[in-house]
Amino acid sequence: MKYLKLILSNLKRKKLRTTLTALSILVAFVLFGFLAAVRVAFNQGVDVAGVDRLVVRHKVSIIQFLPESYEDRMHQIEGVDLAVHATWFGGIYQKPSNFFAQMPVEPEPFLDMFPEYILEPGEKQAWLSTRTGAIVGRVTAERFGWKVGDRIPIQATIWSKKDGTRAWEFDLVGIFEGAEKGTDTSQFFFRHDYFEEARAWGDGNVGWYWVRVEDPDQAAQVAQAIDTEFANSPAETKAEPEGAFVQGFANQVGNIARILMAILGAVFFTILLIAGNTMAQTVRERISELAVLKAVGFTDRGVLGLVLGESCLLAGIGGLLGLAVAWALITFKGDPTGGAFPVFYFPLSDVALGVFLVLGVGIAAGILPSLQAQRLRIADALRR
Repeated sequence: MKYLKLILSNLKRKKLRTTLTALSILVAFVLFGFLAAVRVAFNQGVDVAGVDRLVVRHKVSIIQFLPESYEDRMHQIEGVDLAVHATWFGGIYQKPSNFFAQMPVEPEPFLDMFPEYILEPGEKQAWLSTRTGAIVGRVTAERFGWKVGDRIPIQATIWSKKDGTRAWEFDLVGIFEGAEKGTDTSQFFFRHDYFEEARAWGDGNVGWYWVRVEDPDQAAQVAQAIDTEFANSPAETKAEPEGAFVQGFANQVGNIARILMAILGAVFFTILLIAGNTMAQTVRERISELAVLKAVGFTDRGVLGLVLGESCLLAGIGGLLGLAVAWALITFKGDPTGGAFPVFYFPLSDVALGVFLVLGVGIAAGILPSLQAQRLRIADALRR
C-alpha cells in the first residue's frame, strides 16, 4: 500500500489512454453481467425445481393431450403423494408482444403442489370462491399495472368458447410472490372448472401433470411406474423429474452455457490484448525511470510489483465499475426484453466469479511487462 500513490501517479500520466483502457474493461464486465443474467433466464426453474416433483406429459409431445381421468389412476400408484394437471392456454393480452404464460389449474391442489408461490390467505379464499378468479405473479402484475379487483381480458389463440367467441375475461383475485429469488412470478393461473365449462372443445383432456412423490430418492422408480401404468394406451406418458423437463426446454435453444462461454472468451481475449498492450507501452516509455528506481534501491521484485500493481489497479477500476454498473442495470431496470425473461438477475456466484476475473485480467495483462521491468539491467536501461 505504501507504493499506491506512486502507482496512481503513473496511471495519471496518460489520462486518455488510461481512461479508454478502463472503459473497454468496464464494457466487457457489463457484458459479462448481462450474459450471466441471460444464462439464469434460460435456465429459469432448473435451480428451484422441486426434487420431489415429476412432470408427466404425452409420450409423443407436450402439445398432445392427456385424459383428465389419469389423475385418479396416478394417485393409486405407490409412491405418488399428489398429482395436479395444467393446460397451456396461450392467450394474448392487448397485443401479441405482451407474452406471459397462462394456465388453467385446480387452485387448492395446485397451491399445495407449489409452496414457492406465496399467496395471502384472503386471496386464496377469494380464488377458491370465485369461478372466474385468477391469480398472477408479481412480475406480470407490475409489468401491466394490474391490481386485485381488476377485470383481465385475454384473447384466446387456441381455445374458443362455446358461444363461438375467443374473448375470455378473468377477475384478478390475487398476486403471488416467489419464495425464492429464482421463482418465476410471471405466470397467470385461473380455474380449470371455469375453463372446462366454457371451452368449446377438448372436454376431459388436459395438457400435462405435475406429480409429487413421497420419497425423492424413489422418483425414478415412480416415474417408471407411471409410464408403465399408461403403456399401450391411446395416450402413453413420459414422466421425468421437473428439473430435467425444464432443462430440456432450455436445451432446445442450444447449449446456452457453451454459447455464452464462447462469447465471453472472445471478449476477454480482446480485452486482455488491449490491457496488455497498454501495460507494455507504459513500461517501454518508462524504462529509464525504472532503471533509476533500481539505482536508488528498489529491488527487482519491487519493480515487478509496481508494474503488476498498476495493471491490477487499472483492471480493478474498469472491471469492478463494470460489475457495479451491470448489477445496477439488471437489478433496477430488469429484463431488457420487456417480459421474455421473467427470471432475470445477476447471481451472487457470478458476481464473485467476476471479481476473480478482474484480478485475473489484471495479472494476465501485466505479467509480461512486469517481468520485462524486473529483468532490466540498470546500465543498459540508462543508455537507451
